[in-house]
Amino acid sequence: MNYDDRPWVESYDHWVEPDLPIPDVPYGQLLDESIRQFPDRPAFHFMGVTRTYAGLDRDARRFANFLVEVGCTPGEVVGINLPNTPQYIVALAGAVRAGCVASGVSPLLSPKEMACQLEDCGARVLVTLDALFEHKLLKIQDRAPRLSHIVATNIADYLPRTKRLLGKALKKIPSGKVGAVPGKTVISFMDVLRRHPPTCPQASTKPGDTFLIQYTGGTTGLPKGAELSHRNLVANTCNAVNWFDARRGSEVYCSGFPFFHMAGLCLCLAVLAMGNTQILIPDPRNTAHICKEFARYRPAFLFNVPSLYQMLLDEPRFKRLDFSQCRFCGSAASPLTAESFRALERIVGPGKVLELYGMTETGPLLTANPHQGQKKIASIGLALQNTRIKIVDLETGTQEVPIGEKGEIIAQGPQVMKRYHNRPEETAHALREFQGQRWMFTGDVATMDQDGYIFIVDRAKDMINVGGFKVFSKETEETLYEHPAVECCAIIGVPNPKRPGSQLVKAVIQPKSSFREQDAKQLEQEIVDYCRETMAPYKVPKIVQFIDQMPMTAVGKVDKKALR
Repeated sequence: MNYDDRPWVESYDHWVEPDLPIPDVPYGQLLDESIRQFPDRPAFHFMGVTRTYAGLDRDARRFANFLVEVGCTPGEVVGINLPNTPQYIVALAGAVRAGCVASGVSPLLSPKEMACQLEDCGARVLVTLDALFEHKLLKIQDRAPRLSHIVATNIADYLPRTKRLLGKALKKIPSGKVGAVPGKTVISFMDVLRRHPPTCPQASTKPGDTFLIQYTGGTTGLPKGAELSHRNLVANTCNAVNWFDARRGSEVYCSGFPFFHMAGLCLCLAVLAMGNTQILIPDPRNTAHICKEFARYRPAFLFNVPSLYQMLLDEPRFKRLDFSQCRFCGSAASPLTAESFRALERIVGPGKVLELYGMTETGPLLTANPHQGQKKIASIGLALQNTRIKIVDLETGTQEVPIGEKGEIIAQGPQVMKRYHNRPEETAHALREFQGQRWMFTGDVATMDQDGYIFIVDRAKDMINVGGFKVFSKETEETLYEHPAVECCAIIGVPNPKRPGSQLVKAVIQPKSSFREQDAKQLEQEIVDYCRETMAPYKVPKIVQFIDQMPMTAVGKVDKKALR
């Protein structure tokens, strides 16, 4: 078959179907099939506790009946304000059962940010930790007028009673006080499960109905709620299962990505749809716990953000793990440096490290490196099945650029969102016409080689204009990372007071501990001199700022919005 418009297909692994048949069903049907086929298989492991698919189904049905009882009709929003715990999966599956829309609410949000999201999505029910209830929700109790019910839970609610009491006594388990909120009903999560039967409410859900309102990371602007349909999530799930040659009902997966981030939720949904088992990691910064769980359950797939892989590379226990059963380690959400890629591969095994790319608005996967085929370092891989990618000019977005030239990634496929929630102007800007069809304009700058492999250059919003010259921050950051003093860095543009409309290149650097006692002025000069030797003059940072701790988003991306 001729794939002239999709040159990347020639580099697919032999089993991958370029035009993969996608069942036009709501996501709940995929979950039902897993429960029917594998009722006794563990759905998840959590801090020594295991729940089977049959047990998960019973709890999800009970939660769904609660939603129906309190008047949540199909299409109404259930907010889930939790880390990766059993309650998150139960609430998510329960919302599916009741025909409701789920919206992940990051526990790391400030009270003000939390209020903005709850107001925007119009959540009727919110599931939250008792600690978040006390320290955040009570501060904004008047800011979510549609919120009628608050379901409070403790992170250890699924643990045995002795373990719960001991953990709280030793202050190893965070907790908070839960009380009445005027005009709202407050109930405990475990009471919800105790008081409702495990029958299944009859919700009529269609493939085109909204499944998730998932909020963007907001690293370059205000978060927006991407409305993703059941059809979007089923397509992305089927793509992932086929691409990674996943084995139904027989594998264990481990990820530090939080479920309130689309990458973590995508993996969670795919694992459930395959009848496989996932290890729940409530605190991804606890690398010792990740290593312990990895050694105990021997997962086939490890999936993390690059900054977490860097933390694991610094963890002695990680280097001693047996990776013989691990088929691959996926990395996404931000670029994995070439140095980290090679260091990780030396530990886990050659050919096992894969970079993937996507965005909240595409549910999230758009590209990935082949599982067994050629992987190109620094590449985000190839467009997935049923997906078309083009690189278009940065000025007008109306013409494709030649192979190897920089341009904006635009994408088309069944995983692309319906719209931004309550943002018609933002939707019209992101979903635009190109050659007579609707495409997603990603805002990411990249190149594509002759084989169809894509290489991210920068975010369009992170591109710096220096007197008419374009400086791509990722390129300069990659050079800085080669300097022995740099542990973490970010390049941003600041206004040039002498040249209106032009910017200065500023480097924000978190130095390695061994260099922190060195004279700052001397170190700054060394870094600038190094840059002058390795890059064009207009790319060299004119301002260097050292920082003790780089601000990060919830999933470990450098927060350039905070730096600006």
